[in-house]
Amino acid sequence: METTPAETTRDARMAAVANDAPLAGTLHIHVAFDWGGEVDLDRARRLVPAEWLTLPRRPRTPPSIDYRPPPLRFVLADVVLDLPEVGRITATAEATVFDFAAVSVALQLPFALPASALSRLAGSLADPKGLVQAAHAAIEPLYQKLLPAIQQPDWCDLSEEYFVFQLTPGGPLPSPAELLAQHAAWLAGLLRLEDAPLSDEEVSEALKLYLRYGPEDLLIAEWSAAALIDRDCDETLRAIEFANLQLLEFRHIDGRLDRNLKEAYRLVHPLADSYLPFWRTHSRKLRALGELKIDANDVFERTGNVLKLVGDQYLARVYRMLSVRFHLDSWERSIERSLATIQGVYQVVSDQAASFRAEFLEWIIIGLIAVEIVMGVLKW
Repeated sequence: METTPAETTRDARMAAVANDAPLAGTLHIHVAFDWGGEVDLDRARRLVPAEWLTLPRRPRTPPSIDYRPPPLRFVLADVVLDLPEVGRITATAEATVFDFAAVSVALQLPFALPASALSRLAGSLADPKGLVQAAHAAIEPLYQKLLPAIQQPDWCDLSEEYFVFQLTPGGPLPSPAELLAQHAAWLAGLLRLEDAPLSDEEVSEALKLYLRYGPEDLLIAEWSAAALIDRDCDETLRAIEFANLQLLEFRHIDGRLDRNLKEAYRLVHPLADSYLPFWRTHSRKLRALGELKIDANDVFERTGNVLKLVGDQYLARVYRMLSVRFHLDSWERSIERSLATIQGVYQVVSDQAASFRAEFLEWIIIGLIAVEIVMGVLKW
């Protein structure tokens, strides 16, 4: 039985992966940082030349989906990295700065590696400390120049990194359908940043969320990395970058709330054990809580409104898939619970102190009345 040209091409592609033929693509590294309270983007643009970033779009993306307000895009100096399998390589770098003081550093590294080497490269990325330091060093000069435009500057140690393995469709790479069917374990290893074999259950879990718009493209997202088979994919990469940055902001505000919650619990027992609890006041801490709650709500509003990805459009589905992988809904619920708990604790402490003060004043009034009675009796 003769094989058709399509079957011959398919067999050649499958053999290419099995035989470790080089696969061409780009490794996209996104590292998100938080710089503080807020950035005056107009002033920042006057301090350092930059361009307003508009969302790259395909015809499938409606014009209603865009950044509001648009962030600033800064071109950074190239970053030299030393990575397993690719060696010493120069990566192009850029920074996207949003008005709520979140910044994303994007590094792009082209590669042409066999499938096995790509797996080993993915495994080395499981410890991203060196890459985060490189991204930090790359953006440090920009931070120093933009300090006058940053309100309440506070570059915390928290960061969030994400990796996207973009593979060029065609050539030696099997079709997306063939990869999912016959090379699922290899794909799962890329997503989990794991070069050791995974169980069937882990492979299934890693590949359960994916999107395909055309027959030759594929996006599979996991917590740590994504595999993207596409050519014109700038809009998808921007959606991934934004979701990663939103995760950082949620983690940042959640950490602040956790610290505030511990401080709130420490107030309860000293107040109850104090001999003069009526002298203790917590109005300043209650005001701080109110400010923190405003900050948290501001983060929700800004990150939710700056790029509204809702509906059934492909880009909105990309964001929802990443939101599930990043557990953004769970982070938001956790923050809301922490806010409610902290406010409740502070309110109880404030009410308790007010009750003690009222009781003390009552005793003063009783004492004054008693003094007046005694003085009246003595005068009589």
